[in-house]
Amino acid sequence: MRTAQWLAVLVTVGLNAMDGFDVLSISFASPGIAQDWGVNKSTLGWILSMELVGMGLGSVLLGGVADKIGRRPTILGCLLAMSVGMFGASAAGGVPTLLAYRLLTGLGIGGMLAAINAAVAELSNKRWRSVAVALMVVGYPLGGVSGGIIVQRLLGSGTWHDVFIFGGAITAAFIPIVWLLLPESVDFLDRQGRPGALQAINRILTRFGHESIGALTPDTPESSQRAVTDIFKPGLIAATVLITFGYFAHVTSFYFIIKWVPKLVVDMGFQPRAGAGVLTWLNVGGATGVALFGLIATRVGLKALTVVVLLGSSAMVFWFGRGPHDLFSLSLTVAVAGMFINSAIGGYYLLFAEVFPTHVRATGTGFAIGVGRGGAILAPILAGYLFQAGLGMQAVATLMAMGSLLSAAALLALKLRAAPDAPRGAQPRGG
Repeated sequence: MRTAQWLAVLVTVGLNAMDGFDVLSISFASPGIAQDWGVNKSTLGWILSMELVGMGLGSVLLGGVADKIGRRPTILGCLLAMSVGMFGASAAGGVPTLLAYRLLTGLGIGGMLAAINAAVAELSNKRWRSVAVALMVVGYPLGGVSGGIIVQRLLGSGTWHDVFIFGGAITAAFIPIVWLLLPESVDFLDRQGRPGALQAINRILTRFGHESIGALTPDTPESSQRAVTDIFKPGLIAATVLITFGYFAHVTSFYFIIKWVPKLVVDMGFQPRAGAGVLTWLNVGGATGVALFGLIATRVGLKALTVVVLLGSSAMVFWFGRGPHDLFSLSLTVAVAGMFINSAIGGYYLLFAEVFPTHVRATGTGFAIGVGRGGAILAPILAGYLFQAGLGMQAVATLMAMGSLLSAAALLALKLRAAPDAPRGAQPRGG
C-alpha cells in the first residue's frame, strides 16, 4: 500500500463520515422545523425517516449502476445529488418540498455507500484490506461525533436552515476531492475491458507506485456471461440471502440503540443534555471498536471474529436494558455497546467484499445495505410499539438484542468463497 492508495482510502472515510453527520443533522434540525412550521409528531416522523427510505432505495438501485459504469462516476453522481438535496432542504418552504429533497439526499447517500465499499476493497491490497475497510467504516461514528458538535454550534447562533447549508457545502467540497484523489477501481477497468482500459489501468498503477501490466485479463466463457443479477443465481443466492438477512437483523439492534438512547436516558431521570452526551459516547466507542476490529482482522478469521462481536453486541444491548442508575455506568455501558455494534458493521462491510466477486460487488453490497436500511426504519418503530404495549425497558432491550443474535446465526451458516478475487492493481506483478 503506497501513499496515494492510503489517500484514496482516507477519501472514503470522509465520504462515510457524511452519512454519520447527516443522520444527526436532521435530528438536530427537527425541533426548529417543527416550531417554524407547526408540524405534528407523525409528520415529523416522516421527515426523520424519509432520508432512510431514500438510502435504502439508493443502495439497491444504484449499487448495480456502480457495477456497470464504475465506482468513481457513481460516487461523483451521488455527491451531486446529495449536494442538491442538502441545499434544497435548506431553502424548503414546506413539508412536501423538504420530503422530496430529503429523499434525494438519501438516494445519493445509499448509492455512495455501496460504491465506496466496493472501491475501498478494490483500491487496497489483500494484506491491508481489513484495515482499509475498517477505516472507512470508522468514518460513520466520527461523522456522528464531529457533526453533533458542529450542529450544536450552528444552532447556537443560527437556524435549522444553516445545518443543511453546511451539509451541502461540505458535500459539494468533496466533488473535486474525489475527482483528484479517488481513481477508478483497477479491478473494474480490467473486468470491463473497454477501449483504453489498459492505458487507464497503467496510469493508476504508476500513480500508486506499482509496475505496469502488459495486457488485460483475457475473457473466458464464464466471465463473458456475467451479469449484476448473478447475486440471485444458484452460485450466489444462498450467500446473498444469508448475508442480507444477517445485516438486516443486526441493524435492528444497532438502530434501536442509536434512536432510543436519548429518550431512554431522559426516562431514567437524567437531563436531555445527558442523553446527547451518552449518544456521543456511543459513537466514540463505535469508532474505537471498528479501528481495533480492523487490526485484529488482519490476523484472525473474519467470519469467526464477526460472529464474536455480534454475540458481544447482543449481550451489551441486553445489558443496556438493565438501566444503570448513575450516568458514568450508563455512558460506559453504551460506549462498550458501541464498540461491539459498530465492529460488527465493519465485519459485514469486509464480508461483502469477500462474498461478492468484483462484477457484482457494488450490486450485492447495495442490495444488502438497502434491505438493511429497512431494519433501520423498522427498529425504532418496533421498539415504540413494544413500549406502548406496556413492556418495560429490560423486556424491550432483550427482544431487540435478538437481532444481533440472529445475525450471528446467519453468519455461522454462511459459506465464504474459497478464493476471493484480489485487486490486481493493489498487488501488481512482481510486487
